Amino acid sequence: MTTPLAAEPTAADRRRWARYLVEERAEGTVYQRLAARRTGEERDILLRLADAERRHEQHWLDLLGGEPARLPRAGVRSRLLGWMAGRFGSIFVLALAQSAEARSPYDAEQYATPAMRADEKVHSEVVRGLAARGRRRLSGSFRAAVFGANDGLVSNLALVLGIGATGVGSGFVLFSGIAGLLAGALSMGAGEFVSVRSQRELLAATEANEDAAASAHDLDIDENELALVYRARGADPEEALAKARRIVTAAQAGVRRTATGPIRTHGDVSEVVGSDWTAAISSFLLFASGAIIPVLPWIFGLQGAAAVIVALVLVGIALLSTGAMVGILSGGPPLRRALRQLAIGFGAAAITYLLGLLFGVGAV
Repeated sequence: MTTPLAAEPTAADRRRWARYLVEERAEGTVYQRLAARRTGEERDILLRLADAERRHEQHWLDLLGGEPARLPRAGVRSRLLGWMAGRFGSIFVLALAQSAEARSPYDAEQYATPAMRADEKVHSEVVRGLAARGRRRLSGSFRAAVFGANDGLVSNLALVLGIGATGVGSGFVLFSGIAGLLAGALSMGAGEFVSVRSQRELLAATEANEDAAASAHDLDIDENELALVYRARGADPEEALAKARRIVTAAQAGVRRTATGPIRTHGDVSEVVGSDWTAAISSFLLFASGAIIPVLPWIFGLQGAAAVIVALVLVGIALLSTGAMVGILSGGPPLRRALRQLAIGFGAAAITYLLGLLFGVGAV
């Protein structure tokens, strides 16, 4: 419902309405593009959000008396979200959309309806919920990616700065950086391989097998311990007894399996923990991708202070980027997260550099 005009609208009012109109269109486009890359419930939710944005768009069209001859461009954030939604459809888009929905301009807009203000608050929570789903799906792999890359960045920057501070030649610094990259990446890969393989073996040892149920046709229907198998797997006594009776009855009737199929406690082990080789290779590559950055200046022939400054700049950009990414995904302020990441990384490198200076002076 359109809000009745409190007074004759000014030219500034009409420009503001036109801006709201293009922003609502842009937001609706974001949700439509995201929906095109989703299925099921998430697709339906996103399409309903797009419909709501069209209702808001129509409100401003009604106030403007139809489509204006000229419209302003949507904001940079809205256009960037639309571009990303069409090409990636990722959790980053939802996280940014959540941030945008949380800053509704309608709370202070006299020409917005109460329903529109309420809609915006609801939209913020809906997008927050969708983003939370994506974060839960992404949390494990994203944590591993940030940890691996950051570990490589910080540890190898600290290594090359510490070695360089002792006064050795650039060739030795380069050799140390490459050695640090390989040692760290191999250590990460081997550790991840052993960790995942051990977890797979542990879960495999706890997997249920159906040997007891397979021989159920030989059991006495009234006197048997099959129910204890299901109680040991966590079923309550009544449920365990009912399952045992169904299996024995079916087996004695010539059916080896009930319609429910085998009962498992963990599901397929590979689905629970993934592949050990995939985890190892991913960890190796993630660490190496971070660890190569501090070594690049020496690889390209820079020496001394110039190499150190370029290494600090490159690592600083990488740390700021990963920190901002964490901020976007967590719904927090990207700049604060980026600066925190930078301070931690450079702090560790500074300590190692000072130790290198100390040992270098001692060697002299």
